[in-house]
Amino acid sequence: MHVADVMTRKVKTVPPDATLKEVAAILTELRVSGLPVVESGRVVGVVSEADILLKERGPKPERHGLLGHVLADGDPLAAKLEARTAGEAMTSPAVTITPDRSVARAASLMIERAVNRLPVVDDDGAIVGIVTRADLVRAFVRSDEEIAHEIRDDLILRTLWIAPERIKVEVANGEVRIDGHVDSEAEAALVGTFARQVPGVVSVTSGLTWPQNDL
Repeated sequence: MHVADVMTRKVKTVPPDATLKEVAAILTELRVSGLPVVESGRVVGVVSEADILLKERGPKPERHGLLGHVLADGDPLAAKLEARTAGEAMTSPAVTITPDRSVARAASLMIERAVNRLPVVDDDGAIVGIVTRADLVRAFVRSDEEIAHEIRDDLILRTLWIAPERIKVEVANGEVRIDGHVDSEAEAALVGTFARQVPGVVSVTSGLTWPQNDL
């Protein structure tokens, strides 16, 4: 499953010169936690609820003297506290993804970069959608039949080029059992690795065998 299969294609964006009041109003109206900041059709950053909350919190208690000055200069949040527009408050550059990347890759990026959403861009950098953690959670709620179909047809046949009749795939409550015969131990490992990345898979048990002379 790819990002294009789960992303929202109609995306609300704001320009860099949008005021934070305007951003807050849009976030509230749409009940979303962040918005891509777009200039000339390209994503230049993301402004989120956290940026608004930072303004609500206000500055930390002031530190006086030389030490206070040095710490203020090194605080990456100091500039955001003075922000008045989306462009000044946004996180930039934005963490983005292309629509042809896997859902598993999108999940990894969100976890690694601690973000809740990824603007989806084409090869020219133009925004074509957005994918959120909620989208990925919805993708996880799939039927056993859908999971088995993706493993058999998209993974085993189209990705690994293994004749599907050589592999038996059973799925119950997201728990996958794969049996059959493949050409090598490395091929068996690939089947298991890729199967674990299919959205909705809870666990994978492999009973695959391969010729003993490959050991």
